[in-house]
Amino acid sequence: MTDVKLVFKAANMLGEGPTWSEDEQALYWAGIIDKRVHRLEPESGSFRIWDMPDFTAAMALREAGGAVVALAGSIGFLDFETGGYRELCRPEADRPGNRFNDGKCDRQGRFWVGSMQTNLNPDGSPRPITETSGALWRIDPDGTATDMTGPTIRLSNTLAWSADNRTMYFGDSLEQTIYAYDFDPAAGTIANRRVFARTDGHGVPDGSAIDEEGYLWDARFGGGCVIRYAPDGSIDRIVDVPATNPTSCTFGGPDRRTPCSSPRRARASATPTSPTTRARAICSPSTRE
Repeated sequence: MTDVKLVFKAANMLGEGPTWSEDEQALYWAGIIDKRVHRLEPESGSFRIWDMPDFTAAMALREAGGAVVALAGSIGFLDFETGGYRELCRPEADRPGNRFNDGKCDRQGRFWVGSMQTNLNPDGSPRPITETSGALWRIDPDGTATDMTGPTIRLSNTLAWSADNRTMYFGDSLEQTIYAYDFDPAAGTIANRRVFARTDGHGVPDGSAIDEEGYLWDARFGGGCVIRYAPDGSIDRIVDVPATNPTSCTFGGPDRRTPCSSPRRARASATPTSPTTRARAICSPSTRE
């Protein structure tokens, strides 16, 4: 049985997008409702936060330092030294009822981020999703934003690329589906959308990570587990975690062989459209297979 250990009680309302820094041996993640970016050094226990001006959906580390951050309505840069946020673009300025959700950088340095009809009131309380208005966006380093799908997504989640960088994965939680696309790394384009995995009975797909063998690890919101999918979409294994609502996962540790997850522990009944939950950062010592 896989041994899953709680390593830090972050107590976020809605933790998302764990990101591991190899150079710093530190774990970063976003707190959506808390409007914060967090940093933890698991070995020393050192912990730091940066307050952000809006709901903080996703982040990725920058080669030049700091992070690119997706807030509810904008994409911008966070300066870790000053704590300042500099807006880069507002791709959905014409869709005020939306907010951004899951996001990641590809290996070429482009930031991909999905949107959705917002499920949050201004005070962070939940509101229902009633429209299909989300899209997948590609943000180039110069701030150019390209809508890759049009408003066809209900609740965007899961962004990952195959080990050979020829397939991109993107999911819609409310459709219970993770899709695969042909990916052109040079052009940054996607094509040939097809169903990669549609799994009932284990919650809904949330954030994901790819291991060195090309298997996709997907956190299952409401399912209390992380599913490892083989490249053909079949289930390789299911790892139970001690939280009902895991939101995402990544690999960390000195050899990047420790799966790290950002689950949420519910204060009340919680669904993907009702995010009233408390978060923990959890790491499991099981290795990448």
